[in-house]
Amino acid sequence: MKSTINKPLEKLSVFDFSSVQMRTFHITWLTFFMCFFGWFGLAPLMPTIREDLGLSKAQVGNTLIAAVSATIIARLIIGRLCDTWGPRKTYTALLILCSVPVYLVGLSHSYETFLLFRLAIGVIGASFVITQYHTSVMFAPGIKGTANAVAGGWGNLGGGITNMLMPLIFAGIVGLGYTKGEAWRLAMIVPGTLLLVCAFLYYKFTQDTPAGNYEDIRREVAQKEKPDTWEVVKDWRVWALAISYAICFGMEITFDNVAALHFVDNFGVDQKMAGLLAGTFGFMNIFARALGGIWADKIGKKNGLTGKGRLLACLIAIEGIGLVCFASSATLPIAIASMVLFALFLKMANGATYALTPFINAKNVGMVAGIVGAGGNIGGMLMGFLFKSENLTYADAFRYIGIAAVGAALLIAVTKFSKKEKVEKAVLVEDLV
Repeated sequence: MKSTINKPLEKLSVFDFSSVQMRTFHITWLTFFMCFFGWFGLAPLMPTIREDLGLSKAQVGNTLIAAVSATIIARLIIGRLCDTWGPRKTYTALLILCSVPVYLVGLSHSYETFLLFRLAIGVIGASFVITQYHTSVMFAPGIKGTANAVAGGWGNLGGGITNMLMPLIFAGIVGLGYTKGEAWRLAMIVPGTLLLVCAFLYYKFTQDTPAGNYEDIRREVAQKEKPDTWEVVKDWRVWALAISYAICFGMEITFDNVAALHFVDNFGVDQKMAGLLAGTFGFMNIFARALGGIWADKIGKKNGLTGKGRLLACLIAIEGIGLVCFASSATLPIAIASMVLFALFLKMANGATYALTPFINAKNVGMVAGIVGAGGNIGGMLMGFLFKSENLTYADAFRYIGIAAVGAALLIAVTKFSKKEKVEKAVLVEDLV
């Protein structure tokens, strides 16, 4: 695949489908969007699955933890593969591999097998790292945060649409005469097929860098300095961003998992309405994450990484306050209003986090993105233990997470993201040619 422009773009033209950079941008966010159907396609159907398999609260909690746990290690591995093997081949292989458990989860007829399939399906969450890595390579430093936030936000939108559409697919299958126990199993054929379609599109129509695929260009030119794992591991800024992502994206994937159950159990709505309400939370990604990236880029031009860090701390603090309000909601309207509040700032914090991530270490963009992304899933896993506890209500869990978010905001506020005099710039692909 050739392109007359072999440098990172300095402008995000969302209606451009001709350049390889924008074509890759659109395919990568769309693929990440579809990955949510595989990753969280079961979440809005959990009221039915819980009844069909006879799951206890603790067992449901364990499946939520499993859904995000495998992604932790997967994101670390995928980040390194992006640095060495290239995002195009890495994404294609991941999609094909993960379509298998998505197709086969319908064979589950016990808690144990369902738990194992959810664990295997969770690997698909590593797709986010490739999306952010690929977008970082395709855009210049001044627009990188915005491009990452838009791609991540539109991709995360899949979490909301999944909550809305999967109950409708389920209802349609029931309408064809299948039982509820059969319908949730058959419904998962849809996301499995979507993953395979995206694998074909990714391999056929994207490329690793504006200058070409890794096999077509000399890799030692594409990466002039050898990756240094220890340099990344010892940098506190990387771990501060991992904590940030743990509290914002970790809460997002947790909410995607438990929202339908929370609305059913606490406000008495049916599964279809619960999915719609949970989908509203995810639907805000259409603008909120992008808004966080745009603000971060604008502040960064005037105040550098320090300004971006302060913005991130503020966003996470307000997210925490909103979560406490949501936990204290006594009526459905108040719950919806407070959900919108914390969702807005949570998703903006997601965007602001990855507006900082590509600038931490230019030689190890994939590894940094992998560690920060894994932080999100570690957060989701730890939050899952709160929601599985027999001694805590879901409202209690939301309240504790909100308090933790305020604490995380204070930690991020005192982190010096610009501690190096010469701030490392993200990979400039004009050096490749």
